[in-house]
Amino acid sequence: MSPKTQFDVSAGGVIYRDDDNEVMVCLIKTPPKGDWQLPKGLVDENESFEEAALREVKEETGLEGILEAPIDNIEYWFWFPEGKDKVRHHKIVYFFLLKYKEGVTDDHDNEVLEAAWMPLSKALDTLTFDGERGILRKAELMLGPGAHPEKADGRVL
Repeated sequence: MSPKTQFDVSAGGVIYRDDDNEVMVCLIKTPPKGDWQLPKGLVDENESFEEAALREVKEETGLEGILEAPIDNIEYWFWFPEGKDKVRHHKIVYFFLLKYKEGVTDDHDNEVLEAAWMPLSKALDTLTFDGERGILRKAELMLGPGAHPEKADGRVL
């Protein structure tokens, strides 16, 4: 007998702001292991991917953003306990680039241990999962050369 498979569709975002010519992005730290991730969550019935991304980013980071563009999607499989059984999940997540509008990271929901702004380069090193690191690299390309401040000699900080 093959295991039950649940198909999940989520949406999320890379929310960013420009601080003195340095791009900052907000990541979330999630239980139980303290993984650092991009904010994302399940798309509700009759909700567009864009609406879900804006909602989930606000719920998980406390921040409101302005949707700028789609970035890409990632797809992965995982097992999750449901009662006495483990259910196999096949998940696709659609990510969008969001420009920070307002809000504070202390207003995140209780699904998140911490929401934190950090320089984009540090966020790339901090993210737990390679798929999300790839999304952040694509966002970095979309943001252009200002995404990494440079020293006077041209080296990236």
